[in-house]
Amino acid sequence: MGAFLALTSAVVYGIVDFTGGMLSRRAHFAAVTLLGQLGGLLLATAAALLVPAESVRPTDLLWGALSGVGSGAAMHFLNRGLSRGAMSTVVPVSAVTSVALSVLCGVVLLGDRPGVPAWAGFAVTVPALWLVADDRGGPTGPTGPTGPVGGVTDGLLASAGVAVQYLALGQAAASSGLWPVAAGRVAAVVVLLPVAVRHRREIRLPTRRHAQALLIGAGAALGLVLYLLAAQRQLLAVAVVLASLYPALPVVLGFVLLHEHLTGRRAIGLTGAAVATVLLTLG
Repeated sequence: MGAFLALTSAVVYGIVDFTGGMLSRRAHFAAVTLLGQLGGLLLATAAALLVPAESVRPTDLLWGALSGVGSGAAMHFLNRGLSRGAMSTVVPVSAVTSVALSVLCGVVLLGDRPGVPAWAGFAVTVPALWLVADDRGGPTGPTGPTGPVGGVTDGLLASAGVAVQYLALGQAAASSGLWPVAAGRVAAVVVLLPVAVRHRREIRLPTRRHAQALLIGAGAALGLVLYLLAAQRQLLAVAVVLASLYPALPVVLGFVLLHEHLTGRRAIGLTGAAVATVLLTLG
């Protein structure tokens, strides 16, 4: 059951990244991000009420809130990156770097001692990201804020938020159930409000776009809930490896449906990113 939940989490995350990226190209990314967190808050609260919690301590909620700050930042930069960069670039960069940062922070801050696979993953990460970001051989286009460089930068910034999300959430006790996830959605909404106010003239959306953004955010919260439920069933290594497979879906859909260009160098980089992700999670 734990492995099934983790794999389902990866599928949900993959769908959320792809649909969120597509919506961010049709509507302002700030509106998509804020509404998404509101949708996530609704789902996370309902899930927390359904899943029994033995004891919810204030510290658990604070850790959850910190993870929500990371979530809000991650979705802000991820949606911005997907609105102006190739999906096959932004998603792998954010995914593999977030795993690397999580492992590194575990070593420096939590005293973790990674094994040989994790260090091998670190060695593969940098050249893999360099190859993924490389656009030589592809069609000419902008390399500034709306081109490959802008997408890679947003992917890297999003990865820092994802790392904070998972590291902070991992400090909450299992006895708190899913309430840290709900607390995180509240914090994410609070963090994103100033951005929404700054872009208030650009974030007015039709009703159907509101509904789409809310559903996407609910899907993101569902993916996080599924991951936590899988990890709480003591299949942490399997859960992390399977959940980390989520970039495969938006990358494939980007190539198939959006006809994004795939050079030989980027193909090697994407393969290296996938290998690095597995090595880092195994380590």
